[in-house]
Amino acid sequence: WTSDTSFKTELLGLYGLLICYNSEDIRCKCICPPYRDVEGQIYKQNVSLKDCNCLHVVEPMPVDGKDVEAYCLRCECKYEERSSGTIKVTIIIYLSILGLLLLYMVYLTMVEPMLKRRLFGHSQLIQSDDDVVGDQQPFANAHNVLSRSHSRPNMLNKVEHAQQRWRRQVQEQRKSVFDRHVVLS
Repeated sequence: WTSDTSFKTELLGLYGLLICYNSEDIRCKCICPPYRDVEGQIYKQNVSLKDCNCLHVVEPMPVDGKDVEAYCLRCECKYEERSSGTIKVTIIIYLSILGLLLLYMVYLTMVEPMLKRRLFGHSQLIQSDDDVVGDQQPFANAHNVLSRSHSRPNMLNKVEHAQQRWRRQVQEQRKSVFDRHVVLS
């Protein structure tokens, strides 16, 4: 029983090491410039830091005998290490945020207009030319309907009020810039 448990523990530990240590996370990269008849090449091997040199990485060796040392002196070998786990987590977070933004865009373009139509009724949001007087905003009556609505939560009323205030400010800025040619500070 005890030896079986320790064997399972060691096996689990070895499996954990294999998951955490990915052989693609470390490598030695040697960049060798052209030498006599041999074209320049880049060699990559998964080797340890102490074996990161031309003799261990460049396979097959393109030169023979005494030229090996001269060829290897020209090569520049660098040990590279990266964390693929961190890269994967970063990509997952990035894609999750992108997905949430996409869902929010779908909500703003499709669901919110349907909810507003259902809440306000189609005729309340559309004003005829006779109803528009002077500086009145196109959605000015939406806030009045919202404030009278007892079925909507208070927080949603606050958000709608902030949207209406923002729309009024934007409309005022448009008038100032385009009609009066004055930039607000």
